[in-house]
Amino acid sequence: METKAADERAAGRRARDHRAAGEPPAGSPAAALDRVALGRTAAWTTPLAFGAAGIGNLYRPVTDEDAHHTLATAWDRGIRSFDTAPHYGLGLSERRLGAFLRERPRDTYTVSTKVGRLLVPDPDATGDDLAHGFAVPAAYRRVWDFGADGIRRGLEASLERLGLDRVDIVYLHDPDDHADQALREAYPALERLRAEGVVRAIGVGMNQTAIPTRFVTETDIDVVLLAGRYTLLDRSGLAELLPAARRRGVSIVAGGVFNSGLLADPRPGATYDYAAASPVTLARALRLREICERHGVPLRAAAARFPLRHPAVAGVLLGLRSAAEATDAADMMAREIPEALWDELRHDHRIPGFLPSRDGW
Repeated sequence: METKAADERAAGRRARDHRAAGEPPAGSPAAALDRVALGRTAAWTTPLAFGAAGIGNLYRPVTDEDAHHTLATAWDRGIRSFDTAPHYGLGLSERRLGAFLRERPRDTYTVSTKVGRLLVPDPDATGDDLAHGFAVPAAYRRVWDFGADGIRRGLEASLERLGLDRVDIVYLHDPDDHADQALREAYPALERLRAEGVVRAIGVGMNQTAIPTRFVTETDIDVVLLAGRYTLLDRSGLAELLPAARRRGVSIVAGGVFNSGLLADPRPGATYDYAAASPVTLARALRLREICERHGVPLRAAAARFPLRHPAVAGVLLGLRSAAEATDAADMMAREIPEALWDELRHDHRIPGFLPSRDGW
């Protein structure tokens, strides 16, 4: 009964939020998606969020015009939550996202960015940044800094690039090799920023589960951006992280739901976690596609929707670099998926692990 009442209150808050924002009525082409609260904060996400690494020239160039068109298409399809980072294109992603959002009412969207890498000008650098994955000039060096001062300086620099007076969510970005300092110094700095009202929600963004689980259990973070560890192919997040988040009232935003490409288009040569998929993993993905197609559902739709079936997951973050990708993402998230598909995935013995049932967990 308490859960049902809480769900009803949340639905009421979302409806009031839409009316206050003056957004189009639900069902219209430009209607915003629902708002889902993050933790116990006033921050929120739409179930489908925009990952802005692509418009930071991830792997290949994107023009300013195309980046703007991609963001505009996502906005028209109801996406109101946007995630970026200094790492993405050495600040290019933040600059492009900020230029687009400055034209929109500030209370109608949420922005998350990340701290832990400072961008230091490197006037002697030559060439590009493709060694780090971005087709931009190598005009800056990334310097790891999870000290309290580095966290504040990183956020101030991000706000300047974004051209905004605040962001809604700040994540510690990949503190894999800096976990102790991140817990000891970076987290208290974020906690102070939240207490001061500079940010609404704080968290950690990683593609592993052990360190985020420590943050969930040892601190008072609000949200975890979990990349690739709660997908149709990798459900390692279920072992400890998601149950701990559920107990502690911490929200999960699921990223990397295609495991770097394999679940979007399983074929020989497709990548799984940024490397060529092994024959065994490819076979698993092809089996998933076979089951989905039998139910008339594209695999990428099931992959994108799957994480939202867990009660700890507030939203799914998809990296989008083109208007076509933004349109397809919105279409896949809106697609009806029969319960029979989830039932077959759950009971297919060639798919390790288990899937949530229609009755919950």
